[in-house]
Amino acid sequence: MIAAAYDARAAEYVALIGDIAQTDARDRALIAAWRDATPGRLLDAGCGPGLWTRFLHDADRAVVGVDLSEEFIAHARTRHPDLEFHHGSFAALPLADASLGGVLAWYSLIHTPPEALPAILTEFARVTAPGGSILIGIFDGPPREPFDHAVTTAYFWTPDALQPLLEQAGFTVTASERRARTPGEPSIRPHASLTATRA
Repeated sequence: MIAAAYDARAAEYVALIGDIAQTDARDRALIAAWRDATPGRLLDAGCGPGLWTRFLHDADRAVVGVDLSEEFIAHARTRHPDLEFHHGSFAALPLADASLGGVLAWYSLIHTPPEALPAILTEFARVTAPGGSILIGIFDGPPREPFDHAVTTAYFWTPDALQPLLEQAGFTVTASERRARTPGEPSIRPHASLTATRA
């Protein structure tokens, strides 16, 4: 359902936010700082058309992108033929145990039903080496409450509500941030993020 919804609107999404220059400078700064502090191969989980995959790679990092949407993966492979992309699910990542230094899940967990999230975080933990890191971007709001996202149903979270789920999966939260939106951003909903380290 999620994949089909994004496949149907992939071109619209790419036009709206398919280039790194269309993202918020604060997001770029945060992700760059995380990238530079996280050794090893990186996963762009929910890579979409590949903009963050390219951003990670252009700092001379090994990176792989995974997305449910075949349309997004096709676009990413066409636009970034030198990068590695896989069509697949977070529930069963095509990666070996402890093979990653870090996972970027930037707004890619927002459509996951709350009851399914613990299993996905456990899968992220499986592929992340001890000492590795995860950075998650979310819409900040009443935890687990659904809302009508432009593509398909999404869910609000808060850093405090996500922290125990991350801990149960084997991560330790090391930082979080929250902020309201400013004029010109693609979204009007408040933003939050969490960084956590694999035990």
